[in-house]
Amino acid sequence: MDTSTALAIFRKNLEKYVVFNEAEWIVFTQHMKFSLLKKKHYFAEPGKVSDKVGFALTGSVRYFHMKDGQDITGYFTFENEFVSSYKSYLTGQPGHIYIQALDDCRLITFTRNDMDQMLNNPLLAFKMERLGRLIAENCLCCYDDRITSFITQTPEERYLQLLSTGKEVLQRIPQHYIAHYLGITPVSLSRIRRRVMETVK
Repeated sequence: MDTSTALAIFRKNLEKYVVFNEAEWIVFTQHMKFSLLKKKHYFAEPGKVSDKVGFALTGSVRYFHMKDGQDITGYFTFENEFVSSYKSYLTGQPGHIYIQALDDCRLITFTRNDMDQMLNNPLLAFKMERLGRLIAENCLCCYDDRITSFITQTPEERYLQLLSTGKEVLQRIPQHYIAHYLGITPVSLSRIRRRVMETVK
C-alpha cells in the first residue's frame, strides 16, 4: 500500500467525524506519521506515557491487563479503527494497559503535541476540536457497549456479536485471547463454537 492510498483510506474513514477541504487536509497530513508495529510489539505498556493515537491501516491489536501472572484480554482493534491508550494520551500520565500487535500493523499516528499544534492553528482548530470530541465519544460508547454486553448478554451472544466483525478477522486471533475477551475459558469457547457451527450447517 503506497502513501497516497493509505492517506485516502484514512481520509475516507475520518469523514464519519469531519470532512477536510484540500487546504485543511494538506496541513493536517503534515502532522501524520507512518509506522510499522511488528507482531507482538507494544503500542502502549503500563507505567509508560502513551502520547499518540494510531489509525490501523492493516493488522490488529489486543488490549490486555496482567493479573496474577495471567494476561486478560479486554478489547481488540482491527483495520480502519483507532488505536490508543486514550486516558494516558489525554492526561499525559502513565497508562495501565498493554496494547500489543497480533500481527504486523501499519499505522498512521499523531501525538498529543501534534494535536495541540493543530488546535492552535486557525485553519484546523474547529475541525480538530470536533474530531477530538467525536473520537472521545466513540471511545465512551465502545466502553459502554462492552460493559452492557457483560450485563445483558450470554457468552454465546457476545461471541456471535464478535463474529459479526468478520470471521476472517477472528481466524487471526488465538482462541485463548478470544475466550478471555468473552469472559470464559477456552474449553467453554470450544463448546460455543461447536454449537454455532452446528446451527449454520
